[in-house]
Amino acid sequence: MKKGRQHFQSSGKNKKGYDKKTYKKYSYSGKNKADPQNKSRIKRANYENDFIFWCKDCNVPLIGPKCCTCAKEAIKLNLSQPADIRFCSPYERGILHEKLLESFECDPIGERIVLLNKIPGDDKTDEVIVDGLFFGILRFDLSMMDYAFDIQLEGAKILLEFSKEKTVVLERSSKHLNGKKVKSQDIESIGSDIKSGDDVLVVSGNLTGFGVSYCDAQDLRSCPDPALRVRKIDSNLASLNPKIASMDEVIAANIDYLRKLGKNAINTIKGIANQADYKGLPVHVSFSGGKDSLVILDLTISALRNRKVEAFFINTGIEFPETLDFVHEYCGKNNITLTEKQAGDTFWENVESFGPPAKDFRWCCKVCKLGPANTAIEECLETSKTCLTIDGKRKHESFSRANIAASEMNPFVPGQLNIFPIRDWRAIEVWLYIHWRKLDYNPLYDMGFERVGCYLCPAALSAEYHRMGEIHPDMYNRWESFLLNWSKDMGLSDSFIEHGLWRWKELPPKMIKLCDELGISSSGSMPRSDFSIDIVSGISPCKAGGYSIESAIHGFSMKSSANIMNIIGETVFSEELGLLLVKTRSSTVKIFSSGNMLVNAENREAADKLHVEAVKQLIRNHKCTGCGICINACPVAAIILDNENGILVNERCTRCGKCTRSCVIVKYMEK
Repeated sequence: MKKGRQHFQSSGKNKKGYDKKTYKKYSYSGKNKADPQNKSRIKRANYENDFIFWCKDCNVPLIGPKCCTCAKEAIKLNLSQPADIRFCSPYERGILHEKLLESFECDPIGERIVLLNKIPGDDKTDEVIVDGLFFGILRFDLSMMDYAFDIQLEGAKILLEFSKEKTVVLERSSKHLNGKKVKSQDIESIGSDIKSGDDVLVVSGNLTGFGVSYCDAQDLRSCPDPALRVRKIDSNLASLNPKIASMDEVIAANIDYLRKLGKNAINTIKGIANQADYKGLPVHVSFSGGKDSLVILDLTISALRNRKVEAFFINTGIEFPETLDFVHEYCGKNNITLTEKQAGDTFWENVESFGPPAKDFRWCCKVCKLGPANTAIEECLETSKTCLTIDGKRKHESFSRANIAASEMNPFVPGQLNIFPIRDWRAIEVWLYIHWRKLDYNPLYDMGFERVGCYLCPAALSAEYHRMGEIHPDMYNRWESFLLNWSKDMGLSDSFIEHGLWRWKELPPKMIKLCDELGISSSGSMPRSDFSIDIVSGISPCKAGGYSIESAIHGFSMKSSANIMNIIGETVFSEELGLLLVKTRSSTVKIFSSGNMLVNAENREAADKLHVEAVKQLIRNHKCTGCGICINACPVAAIILDNENGILVNERCTRCGKCTRSCVIVKYMEK
């Protein structure tokens, strides 16, 4: 490590995400997570079931190769990964209708079954599939902060049967028009209301497709060439199916597959829950109010009819009111015992310290969910060694969940065994099951939300966040007010917040590109935290022998720090001398009341490692949220949480490190 003054802050705000030119990162883990070479070695999951089927005779989507109604083989549709395909909601259908009228002055889809398949994009971006045809792409444009519709080849062929005003006819036919620019002299006719930049339908002899106009219709003969660019065009035919299927017909066509899915999930639940070690234990279903947990609750009750099954709901304090109402009403209507644990104002009490949560900095989940969950599991473990929790996590939800097993122990909550019976299901299977079983579901899904969770979750899409502002302006305004004040403190513009850029701690390349396109500065000046650690000098030989590293600590309490340092080694604290001494076998940490910290060890590696551990404990103690996870993680009950003095570690501590590894603060220390 080079000598010099480097600065580390525990404010929960990573300057690296905002000003790459001036910030030098000190990686306490010894690994630079910003290294692109490290990122390039991370393998993305590859989903095997990245396709669905479509029965052309019954005009319905299928999750298996043969229609259960007509018994005929279906065509296979390959999907972009993660292939978590779903049914279009009423709200999304309304948006699609609006955009089709805007662009092509018609909407030929009507009451047909529409599927949406999530694909990569800056925000909400979905392939639109109608009658087994790839109709177009519906996306939320972050530059315009509004929805846009992009036509695709099969959709263009369908629209040509209904729309003439947005059509351009070329004089000469050519098989080599894909991607080509066309001169005005080669255009036979153009729709009268076409404007420059409009997506247009293109006809050239027996070829049909789509392109983009480079001029207004009335300026066709006077505009500079090219006048048009053809995107895609070919001689294939595509048209809507004369049959319009209902959801009941979709269910009937998939009934055999649904029964098999349900049976397999029930067997998974039975197979684990009825093992000898778990047979007599109470069973909790993690019930968030979302579609996946709804299905899991129904499956678990069906699987364990003779067991007590409780729905477990964590009220994070930042839930949608629709979710709260749904959870209570559903359990009440179906006579299901509901255990609710509330986080109260935990989020608002911590957000000033941590800053807004981000996709790459989800401290909120650990603070608002794990804390209450920890309390509930602790109560459960008073009567048993293990708490069984049936959970609705699915592989297709995200690449980070792609490798979940049938069951896993919770690394943050010791004693909790999670079972994932629908881990291989996609959204379409979940929704088919809900409609098949005629289950009531959270009304937010019909109102434009693909996922249901905390209303200010950074994992939510900007499209959903702005939808929340339409239906709950008071909730929206409270969070927006905080974000605007935060951005002002960070030296960032209001546009940074407006375009949803607060949802990343470190902006990904596509968001940096968006900033460049919109002229939004992504660099800010981070204010100094009350608590921070400056590395005054790098690791260097010590005159007394071995190696040392020196730091300066700001905004800390000597007494409070002494209470947690027993995790590292034997601790001696002298208030009179203004010294806290931590001794390990061959190393020491000295913290002086002046704020200086000196670490001595026999070699460079040991000095660096001990300094990392000291910093972890200091930050952990200073930023403690009181979630209590470390208490459950400790195998010898050596930890007490004190409101005034922070984390107290007594002499029973064996220094196994389990409490440190389970700590939310340590997990996000570099953020």
